[in-house]
Amino acid sequence: MKRKQALNPYLPSWEYIPDAEPHVVDGRVYIYGSHDLFNGITFCMGNYMCWSAPVDDLGSWTCHGCIYKRSQDPSAPAFETTNGLAAPDMVAGPDGRYYLYYFMGGTKMISVAVCDEPAGQYEFYGYVKYKDGTPIGKRGEPYQFDPGCLMDEDGRLYLYTGFAFTGNPILLNGCKPTERGPMWFELDPGDMLTVISGDGLNYLGVPTGKAAKGTPYEAQPFGEASSMRKFNGKYYFIYSSLNSHNLCYAVSDSPTGGFEYGGVLVSCGDIGLLGVTGVEHARMCTGNTHGSLIEIEGQYYVFYHRHSNRKQSSRQACAEQIRFEDGRFYQAEMTSCGLNGGPLKGVGHYPAYAACNIYGKNGTRFLSMLKHRKGADPFLTQKGRDREEGPDQYISNFCTDCTVGFKYFDLRETRQITVNLQGYGNGCAVTVRKEEHGQIICRIPVETCTNGKSFTGTLPEGLGEKEALYFSVEGKGGTFDFLSFDLA
Repeated sequence: MKRKQALNPYLPSWEYIPDAEPHVVDGRVYIYGSHDLFNGITFCMGNYMCWSAPVDDLGSWTCHGCIYKRSQDPSAPAFETTNGLAAPDMVAGPDGRYYLYYFMGGTKMISVAVCDEPAGQYEFYGYVKYKDGTPIGKRGEPYQFDPGCLMDEDGRLYLYTGFAFTGNPILLNGCKPTERGPMWFELDPGDMLTVISGDGLNYLGVPTGKAAKGTPYEAQPFGEASSMRKFNGKYYFIYSSLNSHNLCYAVSDSPTGGFEYGGVLVSCGDIGLLGVTGVEHARMCTGNTHGSLIEIEGQYYVFYHRHSNRKQSSRQACAEQIRFEDGRFYQAEMTSCGLNGGPLKGVGHYPAYAACNIYGKNGTRFLSMLKHRKGADPFLTQKGRDREEGPDQYISNFCTDCTVGFKYFDLRETRQITVNLQGYGNGCAVTVRKEEHGQIICRIPVETCTNGKSFTGTLPEGLGEKEALYFSVEGKGGTFDFLSFDLA
C-alpha cells in the first residue's frame, strides 16, 4: 500500500482541533478533541468533530464530520461564548457502544454521549452522578474539567477530572479550582454513569500549587487535561502542568494512586530541549497544550496541539513519535514530520504551515486570548473566515532576522530549493541553513512580489538523510508571506 507522507499539523491547515485524545479502534486511530474556530473569540466554540486514519498510513486522515452538537446537551447555556465543548475522551463500553465523556462550560457537570460506532452520530446519554442521582460537580466540588477515561482490563471504569488554574472567574463559573490535584471516580460499567467509589472525593495524588513544593512535581505541578493510559501493566497519567505549555506524565502500578513524577512528554515550544530554558526562548509562540499517548506496533506517539493566528484560540493538532525505554518516556521534539515514521522526502512541495520553529529576533511569547501585535514576529494565519476548506495556512510577517524551521528531510539527493513568497523586499535574500545558527548553505535573492512569486537556489552536495532546514530573511525592510517551498 502506498503511504501518504505525514506532516504536522496532521489535519488540514483549516481544521482547528486541540486537546486531541487518540484511540485505536479496529485498525484506525480516532481522535476526539475540542473544536476551535479560526480567529474565535474564545476556546472550543465549535461542535465536536472526529477524524481517523489507518494505523499503517498516518498521513491519510478522514473527516467523519460533526459527531455531536452543543445543542444536544439539555443543560447547554444559551450564551455560546460560555458553553464551549471542552476536551472530551472516548471509551468503549462493555455493551459494544462508544461513550463520549465531555465538559460543557456553564454546566459544572461531566456529560456523556453515546453511539453505536466510534465516529457516528452521538446522542446525549446523561450526566456522571452519585448514587443519589446528584451529578458530580453539583455538591460544591472543585471544578470538574477535561474528563479522561480508562476502561481497565478487569472491566473497571475510571474517570479523571480537575482544573487547578486560578484567576478565570468566567470559566470557573462560581467553582473553586482544585487545590489537591486531579480527582478520580470509579464508575459503574453497567450504566457508565454512576459513581461507585463512595460519595466523597478521591484525589489521585498528583499535587498542584503549594502541595507540589518540595516534591518531584514542584517544577511541573498538575494544571488540567487529565488523561490515563496503560502500557505494559503500568498506568500513565498524562496532564498539562501549571506551566501550561508542557504536557507531562506520572506513572504508577495502580490507576488510583501511588503516582511518581515521570517527566515532560512534549512542550509546544520545545522548552526544556536543546538549551531552551523559557518562554522567551521557545521555538514557537506558546500557550496551553493537551493531549495523550498511543502505542502502535511497538511505536509510541504523543498527541498535543500548537497555536496559530497570534492568540490561544486557533489551536491545531500535532503529534510526534516519542522514545519509550524501560518504562520511561523521553521528551519529544517538535517536528514537521511527526507521524511520518522518519524524515520527509527530499523531493516535493511543502506548505510553510508545516514549520515547527517560528520566532522573531526578539524570541517568542506566551499567547493570551487577545491577538498580540504583528511587530517583528512571524506567525501562522489564513485568509478569510473559519471554513471547512480553502487555501492553506501560511506564515505572515516572514521578515528580517526571523527564523522559520522545518524538521526533518532526507536531502541526500536534493539539489534545488524554491521558496514561494508574497510581499515586499527589494535587495533582500532568503537564506537557508541546516542548523539554527549554522553556516548559510543557500542564499536566494528575492524581490517585491505582491501577487506571489517563486525564487530558486541551489543546495550543496553532501547533505544527509536527516536534516533540518532553517529559513531567514536577509536585508533591510523585507516582509513577506511565506507560502510554501519545493525541493528537487
